[in-house]
Amino acid sequence: MTVSWSAYRRARRRSRQAWVLLAVGGIAGLGLLGWFFTAGQFEISAPAADGPAAAPVFDPAWMKPVAAVHEVPPGSAADALETLAVKGRAGKDNYSREAFGQAWLDVDRNGCDTRNDILRRDLAGAVFTEGSKCRISAGHFQEPYTGKPIEFRRGQDSSAAVQIDHVVALSDAWQKGAQALTPRQRQNLANDPLNLIAADGPSNQQKGAGDAATWLPKNKSIRCHYVARQVSVKAAYGLWVTEAEKDAMKRVLGSCPGQQTIRAT
Repeated sequence: MTVSWSAYRRARRRSRQAWVLLAVGGIAGLGLLGWFFTAGQFEISAPAADGPAAAPVFDPAWMKPVAAVHEVPPGSAADALETLAVKGRAGKDNYSREAFGQAWLDVDRNGCDTRNDILRRDLAGAVFTEGSKCRISAGHFQEPYTGKPIEFRRGQDSSAAVQIDHVVALSDAWQKGAQALTPRQRQNLANDPLNLIAADGPSNQQKGAGDAATWLPKNKSIRCHYVARQVSVKAAYGLWVTEAEKDAMKRVLGSCPGQQTIRAT
């Protein structure tokens, strides 16, 4: 079979075009993967922004301030982020929850343990257990991380539906400067209302020890407050951020340039 020169040239041209299309498709695919493993995984999983835009911090009517290492700097959260040191993670082989003291101590000396303080602060219609001025037995709220309404009922099988999240997870803090804090300072970090939010139990479990580079709330409305709160906690306790964490924080705060740091008083 004889192939003419013009037919041969047309076939060569079509072959080159096919390779160009394959290359463009490959580059686009790599770009899509890069986007997914940075911001994309959060965008895909996130619903519309219709939840709370902030979470409670401090109620001076019955809470007392917890002494941090430094004062949270007033002003822009983005500016405060630039003051944080950027380093790699320290080892966590020697991490233990006990390094931050017994869970839910009455650090502010108001007569109630920290868990019940935070439930009282965050839940609407909070009900005390009969005979107690501290122990919360029921309440409800629009949960900040998912934006969904949640009912809290104290009980063996129901209490875990609402957990108290450490905004800066204690394991993350341990790997980013908390090892250099005194036992009292770590105890305060673990019980500081600035670092605590009542949250949906499954969301808190999913977050684990994640930082802003690996986990953000599904409720987009609260992300600016959440990241500003992480920045504020890290500034207050002299903790650092990793490069990836800082990049993630800057992306979030870039969408809300007026976001201020979060202060407990």
